[in-house]
Amino acid sequence: MKMPDPQAFASTWMSQFADPGAWQQWMKVPELNGQAANPLAPLLKDFGAGIAPSKLEEIRADYLQKATRLWQDFMQAKTPELKDRRFSAPEWAASPVSAFSAASYLLNSEFMTALAEAVEAQPRDKQKIRFAVQQMVDAMSPANFLATNPEAQKQMVETNGESLTKGLANMLNDLQKGRISQSDESAFDVGRNVATTPGQVVFENDLFQLIQYTPKTEKVRAVPLLMVPPCINKFYILDLQPENSLVKYVVEQGNTVFMVSWRNPDNALSHVTWDDYVEKGAIKAIEVTRAISGQDKLNMFGFCVGGTIVSTALAVLAARGEQPAASLSLLTTLLDFSDTGVLEVFVDDAQVAIREQQFSNGGLMPGRDLATTFASLRPNDLVWNYVQQNYLKGKEPPAFDLLYWNADSTNLPGPMFCWYLRNTYLENKLREPNRLTVAGTQVDLGKIAAPVFIYGSKEDHIVPWEAAFASMSLLNPKNAKANRFVLGASGHIAGVINPASKNKRSYWTNDKNGKTRPKTAADWMAGASEHKGSWWPEWDAFLAQHGGEEVPAPVSAGNETYQAIEAAPGRYVKIRAE
Repeated sequence: MKMPDPQAFASTWMSQFADPGAWQQWMKVPELNGQAANPLAPLLKDFGAGIAPSKLEEIRADYLQKATRLWQDFMQAKTPELKDRRFSAPEWAASPVSAFSAASYLLNSEFMTALAEAVEAQPRDKQKIRFAVQQMVDAMSPANFLATNPEAQKQMVETNGESLTKGLANMLNDLQKGRISQSDESAFDVGRNVATTPGQVVFENDLFQLIQYTPKTEKVRAVPLLMVPPCINKFYILDLQPENSLVKYVVEQGNTVFMVSWRNPDNALSHVTWDDYVEKGAIKAIEVTRAISGQDKLNMFGFCVGGTIVSTALAVLAARGEQPAASLSLLTTLLDFSDTGVLEVFVDDAQVAIREQQFSNGGLMPGRDLATTFASLRPNDLVWNYVQQNYLKGKEPPAFDLLYWNADSTNLPGPMFCWYLRNTYLENKLREPNRLTVAGTQVDLGKIAAPVFIYGSKEDHIVPWEAAFASMSLLNPKNAKANRFVLGASGHIAGVINPASKNKRSYWTNDKNGKTRPKTAADWMAGASEHKGSWWPEWDAFLAQHGGEEVPAPVSAGNETYQAIEAAPGRYVKIRAE
């Protein structure tokens, strides 16, 4: 089944500019007899799934009772209570019609969601059904349509139609760009006010540039830190503005920091494979960093898929008899793909086979398609919120560095993307010793001889924190004290980018178990303690533990073999996807 695409739905919405016809159809109370009582019937037929008659009757009865009560309240001019934040503005409660339409929508949404939850199907199929229903439910909110959004109507009246004119202009601009604007993109420039930590590019090949950052302290820890970010997005999520830059923070703590800046693939890289990202990417970066620093051991770092790449690279090197890692830090990383959260709705045999056929002779997975996929995971926040603000109310999106980065998408080589989908998300081979051959070598993650710091985000919808925790049993399986797990508040990105200086949010640790490693995430959480503020100092303490002695900071970047090429952030990060 093809998953609903909220960005495509929004594009259709834009072409009609809030035609309420679809909404009016949605708002009809479901007939409570025969097949019409189960509006999911066509969807369930695709999966060969169904709902037990007794459960369906229970859901129908509950719906009828609530619908009758809502209608009675409306006839008695009693304003319904709207607890959803989409309808929290006073304009919704001020208008009985708007309040009733929002309440009716919420009731119908509850009905559809209850049906999805009641479906009897295989877990993966049920997840797809649940996801598809949620996409439709979110898309049909009356807040998304001019004809049914009292906030937008009030704005139009107060501005004498100027908000409508501006909204149309915003919509047309976005149609030309092919995506919804989430931030004022004119406010940022890579290298000027994001990705500004000083440094030099000291190596480059067709796949990446290697940045060496300028030390901020007179002395540094002898063991350098090599950071491998995800290739699905650009590295400067770790180096946004100075006040929330993780790179700046670790440099200021006395680390010599190297960063991989992946090239944004064009047609010249359309045949690049996963092996290339491991061998010519991560392993080459390790080789160059060791040569420049003069150190045999490095503190290794991987974020998201960057963590999957660097872990695979270290396993390949271990099989070759090399152990270059003094430590390994993995942030929101999957090594065991048993639980991939909602992303699993996009990965099955049929969908992967389609991609493999598409890229059988090479090609590029467009960055905009990847961005659309991730937006669909949180459509209310990443799609419909901007439809309402930018188009219905005619407002300009604010300047927000994280969302500017989010829109700066990257392509992926088709062969690499297909290998990644099949061998990790679909068949979950990486967790099994010697099941995969990468760069001509069998991979066993358990052979990596390095202490590990693993971070997960509590509300992560891309890498569920329990799935991040699963790496604890794959790495150093015989050494209970070698690994440390820290859980941060918030999501996949906001949880990571939580500056120590702002002292916001919280994090959890569990250091009570001594030599006994909790076997499950639930066991770990049961003994965990919550701490206010950022988890960054916890990570810095881990780096310091494995950073070696303090030595004079290098006076210049690179060495005789690897000389400075250009100033950070370099050329590669500035290349935008077509």
